[in-house]
Order: sequence, then C-alpha cells, then structure tokens
Amino acid sequence: MFTDQITVQLIAGKGGNGIVAWRREKYIPKGGPTGGNGGRGGSLIIQTDAQYFNLDWYRNRKQIVAENGRIGGPNKRQGRKGKDVVIKVPCGTLVKNVETGELIADLTEDGEKVQICEGGRGGRGNETFKSPTNRAPNYCTPGKPGETATVELELKLIADVGLVGFPNAGKSTLMRALTRVNVKAAPYPFTTLRPNIGFFTTKNYERIFIADIPGIIAGASDNRGLGMEFLRHIERTKLLIFMLDASGIDGRNPYDDYQVLIKEIEAYNPLILKKPTLVVLNKIDDDESAEHLRNFYRQFKGSSQEISALTGQGLPELITSTTDIFEDSSKD
Repeated sequence: MFTDQITVQLIAGKGGNGIVAWRREKYIPKGGPTGGNGGRGGSLIIQTDAQYFNLDWYRNRKQIVAENGRIGGPNKRQGRKGKDVVIKVPCGTLVKNVETGELIADLTEDGEKVQICEGGRGGRGNETFKSPTNRAPNYCTPGKPGETATVELELKLIADVGLVGFPNAGKSTLMRALTRVNVKAAPYPFTTLRPNIGFFTTKNYERIFIADIPGIIAGASDNRGLGMEFLRHIERTKLLIFMLDASGIDGRNPYDDYQVLIKEIEAYNPLILKKPTLVVLNKIDDDESAEHLRNFYRQFKGSSQEISALTGQGLPELITSTTDIFEDSSKD
C-alpha cells in the first residue's frame, strides 16, 4: 500500500483535576490547605522524519488521542503531565484544517515540527486559593479539556525531477537504470501502481532525486487510470521529463501521446507546465522506432533526446542534460 492522503481527528489530553486536601499533623491543629494542582494534558505534535516514506501507519486511524493529565495530590503535589503524542510523517507533508480549509503547515525539512492541539490546563487545588482573608478554602477546579482538530495530511514527495508518461512507456526501466531502485518493470501497462523515488549522482557528487508516478492516460482528469491521483508528487519538482514511447506500441503516435500528457496535466494544475521540461523518446532500439521518430519530428519543434532505457543507449547524455537543466533552474 502507498497512502499519501489521510484525514484524522486529533484530540489533546484533558488537564488533571485539582484536589481539596488538608495538612493533618499531630500538634498542628490549623495545618491549612495542601491540595495540589492537576497536570496539563498531553499535546499533539506533527514532526517530519526522513525514515518515513508514506502515511500507511495512519491509514486506519480515525482518531489520535493524547494522554490526560493526572489529578493533583496532597502536600501541594502537582499531578503528572500527560505524555505528548508525536506523529511522525514524511518530509513534504501538508497539514490542513479540514473544517476551515486552512493550511496549517508545509513540512519539508527533516525534524521540522508543529504543535496542532495543545493539552488542557490542569485544575487548581485548594492550596492555590489560600489568602489572608480565606485561610481555609474548601474548593478546587477541574482540568480544562484539550484542543481538538480534524486535519488532513497530504504527502507531496520532494524530488528534483518528475517523470511522467503513458503506461508502458519505459519509466520504470529508466528508473532502474538511472537510480538502481528496484522498481517493478514488465511488458504490460500499469506495472507502476504507486509513486517511486530514487536518485542518481552527478559528476560533482550531488544527488538528483527523481519521482516516477503511475502512467497517465487520456481522460485521466476524469478519473480514468491512476496517474492523475498521484500528480501531486511532481508539483514540487524543478524539472519535468516527458517519457514518450518511440516504438509505436498499440499503434500510438509519440506526438499524440505528448499532447495528451500536456492536456491532462494542464487540467490538473496548469502551473506544473511552467517548469522546465525535457522530452525523452524511449525504445529507439525497437525496429519500428525510426518511422515513428520521423513522424514525431515533423510535428514537434522543440528539443528532445533519444534513449533506450533497456540497452542504456543515450543515458549518459540524458544524465548530462538533466543535470544542466536542473542546475540552471536551481539558480533561478
């Protein structure tokens, strides 16, 4: 399973009650009040952790509740504070208030955290009400309830390059070749059912992370296929690679595929198309690719690269181009 969006109710702990207690010692007939305060309830904190890659752990959790504070004790003893609950999430998680639609936090750095619900304050014991005019208060107060909120956690993978294309265009094979990530690759559509992320190392020993999402098909913006559901994972990228199949599988035209990808991404979020792009024609080792490439260049006037992810042909040049465009976009 790959869970990248969940809704959960967060309930902070209730503060402990204060108590009424008296000092009772031999030979001290007027000992006075000694009731302690209750402890504060536990709070709920969301924190990023680089060891987490999805939200699967919270998939079946409807509520997350922090511990209540304990009641106060005699001899002015304060009750124990309720334990805070730290919710670990992957880097790139958005926290939204479901009721108001407000974006509470965009957590991108490892170890970044935000407190969502504060625990309730503990009640006051009768000792705190003592005064020169009220030396024997016989009352206390209950603890306050903790804050509650219903939040949506939405994961957007943090990657430098977004890889998009039709099913069976060879994206998974390219991921295996460039990043050594063991993603599933097979000669049938929709072998990628969840986003994958990996990296390759440049000549300057810098890592460039690539996000591969399930294939996009015509009508994806109308909930056909899987890719549109995961397009959020390329919204943060600095560069888009359009992966096109040059083998003409199922009679498809690479240029028509390119136009469909542009249309579906624009329907999802037109701002994505303002990123630098690189068009890559894959499977040039196929016997039918030459004719499809000629037809493609008759219509496409931009720059592109030809590769074979299976044989490795053109991959060094692709790495160089990707690195150059990424570095230029980073300067901007």
